[in-house]
Amino acid sequence: MKEQISSFDEYQKVYQESLNDPSKFWGDYARENFVWKKPWNKVYSADFEKAKFSWFEGAALNITENCLDRHLSERGDQTAIIWEPNEPGEQHKTFTYNELHAEVCRVANALKSIGVKKGDRVCLYLPMVPELAFAVLACARIGAVHSVVFAGFSSKSLSDRINDASCSVVLTSDGGPRGEKVTPLKDIVDQALESCDCVDTVVVLNRANNDCAMTEGRDIWWHDFIDGQSSKCPAEEMDSEDPLFILYTSGSTGKPKGMVHSSGGYMVYTTYSFQQVFQYKPGDIYWCTADIGWITGHSYIVYGPLSAGATTVMFEGTPAYPDMGRFWDVVDKYKVNIFYTAPTAIRALAQCDPAHLTRTTRESLRVLGTVGEPINQEAWDWYNTEIGGGDCPIVDTWWQTETGGILISPLAGVTPIKPTYATLPLPGIQPVLMDENGVEIPDMEAEGRLCMKQPWPSMARTIYGNHQRYINTYFSQFPGFYFTGDGSRRDSDGDYRITGRVDDIVIVSGHNLGTAEIEDAIDEHKAVAEAAVVGYPHEVKGNSICAFLTLEKHSENYPNLFTEVLDLVSETIGPIAKPERMYIVPGLPKTRSGKIMRRILRKLAAGETDNLGDISTLLNPEVVEAIKSEMGL
Repeated sequence: MKEQISSFDEYQKVYQESLNDPSKFWGDYARENFVWKKPWNKVYSADFEKAKFSWFEGAALNITENCLDRHLSERGDQTAIIWEPNEPGEQHKTFTYNELHAEVCRVANALKSIGVKKGDRVCLYLPMVPELAFAVLACARIGAVHSVVFAGFSSKSLSDRINDASCSVVLTSDGGPRGEKVTPLKDIVDQALESCDCVDTVVVLNRANNDCAMTEGRDIWWHDFIDGQSSKCPAEEMDSEDPLFILYTSGSTGKPKGMVHSSGGYMVYTTYSFQQVFQYKPGDIYWCTADIGWITGHSYIVYGPLSAGATTVMFEGTPAYPDMGRFWDVVDKYKVNIFYTAPTAIRALAQCDPAHLTRTTRESLRVLGTVGEPINQEAWDWYNTEIGGGDCPIVDTWWQTETGGILISPLAGVTPIKPTYATLPLPGIQPVLMDENGVEIPDMEAEGRLCMKQPWPSMARTIYGNHQRYINTYFSQFPGFYFTGDGSRRDSDGDYRITGRVDDIVIVSGHNLGTAEIEDAIDEHKAVAEAAVVGYPHEVKGNSICAFLTLEKHSENYPNLFTEVLDLVSETIGPIAKPERMYIVPGLPKTRSGKIMRRILRKLAAGETDNLGDISTLLNPEVVEAIKSEMGL
């Protein structure tokens, strides 16, 4: 693979080249680093008004030949995937590139044997087991479009996604071990399929030895499914713009959006961003703790690392099982060099008994990363000092399901780092800030709505079955730009700090206040474990601020808490940012990927107790009633 950017001067030079001539920049990279079945006639075309984008037009490829086949001659015996099971005592598994290629081909042939063909949609509802990676790549191998649903979503959420994509096949498991619990995945699939008439076949992996019903003529065990299948399967020729996968992301209305990602552009950008951001070196052990059910797992557990010829770790468990030292045990066990996780996990781990940390050395770590939300200063400091020993660059990555890959982030060891800042855009990415009237803000020091001025290869191509919604959501508010939905601040160095969703920017008495900043200030209080801040209508100010706080253990009776929190916010941001209402709550409503569902809190703060949307998909749906009780609703 092409060498990484190695200095900040080189970054600045390459970045300018990428903006001056994006066709040459991306064309050269794609030509030099990938195997194509047919070359392109044009690097890219873009129509922001119609939200029509294409990359490497006319080219043909198969992404799995780039993730697998091309590596076999030089690194066939190198480990591709290390799988760490939920139970520490269970035997882990490793798969070389040769072995991974063979497993993928067996599953691909099995899918073909039941009639799956190019363009068909296949739903994957599996725990974090190697078979999930096999299945993802097997679908891509034969040109089927995979739709991975996180194995923790409810039957209603699953059926909605199956129906929306008209999936004909579901691959699942009898159960999914995660921490102390085993989720009965097959039972959930059976419930989901009561309201689906498009599924012909359900393939069931025996992971947990759970009793589960098998419907004759529809259900088949995984081991029978792949029995006797050849370990060789020709890769289907795919147009660069053929869909690779559909992945659902939450919509502001509560109805999930099926984001469609293409084959060629997604491959090129996820590989490039993986190489540059993490500065992966041959022989490194790389671990992204996400689930493949989310875009982070797609891009930075499977496709990006494997295309780059890396060794990637898959983890079935949780950071808290059997205790809060599990992450660090795994880091030492495999001598992990690059570690990529979420601020939510970092904050939780920072609160645990230091003994869980000090029993490990973590001396193999070279690069740390964060993903999913802006990281607050206190968590950043702990991560930097306690985990990285002050010696590991932290790449605070900003991107979205819709973007396919990381757009703004430091490059490890290359970009000057500022805590809580995503810093600078990757080459080929041109962020801009817009004011509320849709005018670009040219000043270096500014705050506004974060948009993208130039297309990039891995951007989603549409919302499945609803292109108009795609236009309305991302391209209508600021014509000629992609609107991220996030607010951002840009400083005098051109570094970007994400301030949160624009619908999480509260305008109080004419002042734009980013809720993430207020949360950061509140989180600095030693009694506060986590804070979520939302706006609610105010008849005088237009909007006011409501804060929901969870407390550290043994801090329930902390004297003068509210007064001290208000003083902290006033000192950190200004009196205008002080919350008018605060509630101590037992927990915050979160998705299973750890994101706080602020739209639910906004409704509760506004006194709206009905139409909260489907809360069954939350990690902790019961907390909503507890919050309502605390608020007297």
